[in-house]
Amino acid sequence: MIHHLSIPAKNPRQVAEVLAKISQGKFAPFPPHPGSYFVLMLDEYGTAIEVYPFGTELTPGTGSQDVLFTHNAWGSNYSATHLALSVPITQEEIETIAAENEWRAVRCNRDNAFDVIEFWVENQFLIELLPPEFAQKYLSFMQPHQIEQFLAAATVSTP
Repeated sequence: MIHHLSIPAKNPRQVAEVLAKISQGKFAPFPPHPGSYFVLMLDEYGTAIEVYPFGTELTPGTGSQDVLFTHNAWGSNYSATHLALSVPITQEEIETIAAENEWRAVRCNRDNAFDVIEFWVENQFLIELLPPEFAQKYLSFMQPHQIEQFLAAATVSTP
């Protein structure tokens, strides 16, 4: 189970505020790294998203030193990293929040298995949002027996 993750943002406070609204959670400053925020989903799993200023990189310390926060001024605006997040609000509410922030939000079908709303934070970072009705279909698809069938059908043999 993933309990928390971090994402980049050009305006970390605004992004944290929007994600708290979407998840019906809370946000607060993230003390270990000034200028960062964390969004608390307030669920039984302790789910949270840390929102760091764009360009922040986590690098290993030395010896017993904790992680270091460094800055890369030449970071890419895009990343292969994304997440899927179940949220308690409707597609219409998500679209309204996206429009208020001038961010892209579009409903997409993933190979007829389930739907997501591609929610592009600051039009650069992808979060696949799953309102309750989408989440049910996603969770049904992700059950071990379903995944086994999917993988068996998707397996390509090589000579």
